[in-house]
Amino acid sequence: MSKSTDSGVVTKGDLEGPSSSLKSSQHEYTFDPQSTGLVQHQPKRSWRSYVWDTLDKSPQERRFLFKLDAVILTLASLGYFIKYLDQVNITNAFVSGMKEDLNLLGNELNYMQTCWTVGYVIGEIPSNILLTRIRPSIWIPACEVVWAILTILLAKCKTTTQVYVLRFFIGLAESVFYPGMQYIIGSWYRKDELAKRSCIFHASGAIGTMFSGYLMAAVHKNLAGVGGFQGWQWLFIIDTVISLPVAISGFFLMPDLPEITKAWYFSADEITLAKERMRLEGRAPRAPYTRAKFKKIFSSWHIYLLTALYILFNNGNGAIGQPAFQLWLKSKGHTITEVNTYPTITAAITVITTLIYAWTSDTVFRGARWPPIVFSGVVNIVIYSSLAAWNIPDGWKWACFFLAGFGGGISGLTFAWAHEICGDDNEERALVTGTMNELAYVIQAWLPLLIWQQVEAPVYHKGYMTSIFIAAVMIVTAFLVRFLHHKERAKKLLAEEHNA
Repeated sequence: MSKSTDSGVVTKGDLEGPSSSLKSSQHEYTFDPQSTGLVQHQPKRSWRSYVWDTLDKSPQERRFLFKLDAVILTLASLGYFIKYLDQVNITNAFVSGMKEDLNLLGNELNYMQTCWTVGYVIGEIPSNILLTRIRPSIWIPACEVVWAILTILLAKCKTTTQVYVLRFFIGLAESVFYPGMQYIIGSWYRKDELAKRSCIFHASGAIGTMFSGYLMAAVHKNLAGVGGFQGWQWLFIIDTVISLPVAISGFFLMPDLPEITKAWYFSADEITLAKERMRLEGRAPRAPYTRAKFKKIFSSWHIYLLTALYILFNNGNGAIGQPAFQLWLKSKGHTITEVNTYPTITAAITVITTLIYAWTSDTVFRGARWPPIVFSGVVNIVIYSSLAAWNIPDGWKWACFFLAGFGGGISGLTFAWAHEICGDDNEERALVTGTMNELAYVIQAWLPLLIWQQVEAPVYHKGYMTSIFIAAVMIVTAFLVRFLHHKERAKKLLAEEHNA
């Protein structure tokens, strides 16, 4: 074993020059105390890492990560922002005149949301499998363009059937983005960097929800009736105008994966550095799908428990995903502007807590993902127990709707955990992360029809009671994943020591 393994550093000489390619186990890594280490085997931690993890890395790695963050976080965050903008706008439109103009009755809003969910579910796993075979810089932006164009067509809908069809295809196109970008993030970042990036990415969805509320309020006030379009129709038009430039930029900026990247902003040495970072992290490159690989994936606990954990998270925050707050405000006689803007406070709390969860997970908890997940579950139990009672002071009811934002910020952590647990098999990682998101939305396709029925608004007793149960099971599942992951790592360590 070379000295660099003991020192934890790959030196500058290993990466520079025309023969800088780092070639598997045949390459002899040497440690020179006089040389500046470019990549640390075990990332260094000091107080500066609590602020931002790149501050403890070499200048060359910092420069590389600055470029990577500038591109991936910008594309991921803006893309998820427009994805959420084009997903949740139907709720803002519904409470802002669409219901009356299209004469929507009964649970038709639920059906519109379900059509989107069905399309989303159908596309996710096939899309993530495709991403291991074709360039993400082609597939993801192309789908973004499709859903942006379909969104503007909602402004011309005259019947519920037209809305249902468009919502289905918007969901199908949007299914590519979230699991696909999580897969790309997991292909470039190391463990001490991963949660922050995944959670910053996820937080942009909550920002999209906030912005949709503000945009609907502004459009209703200033554009209603202009050009013969109502305010809710202008919302769909403006969403497309915002979305298309973001989508098109992906064709030119998305870096694909380290082993196939042709990004014009990375030098050859930086691409080599990226590959070495993933090698040190044990993150496997792309490989063929085989029968043995599928057998390995489906005989492991990874795909089942990680998927269960994400299903519980995704379906346990109904006060965020359903218009519970908005419809309660409407029942209390608040204006359209207030109905659209007050719930953005909940989204703002989701953004703040998402970032807190990410930083504490990467720093205070030293890479442990379960503590914030358990904490958010406990908060959900308190909130939904109060809302299930319903006959509580209005002040506490306001607080519960706001504090529901604490439960929406752990998506990035669950994906970061999945990337780490499945890191030694690229195809398993793609399939598991795609399955997590897909099956979460499979449940979401039918569960709201049972427990979040529009005709029961704003009380939603069944929804709140179910959310209490989901939060408790999520806590238990997080502890089980932690136990099995620790057991698995201990087994691998013993095997490595035996082989050594």
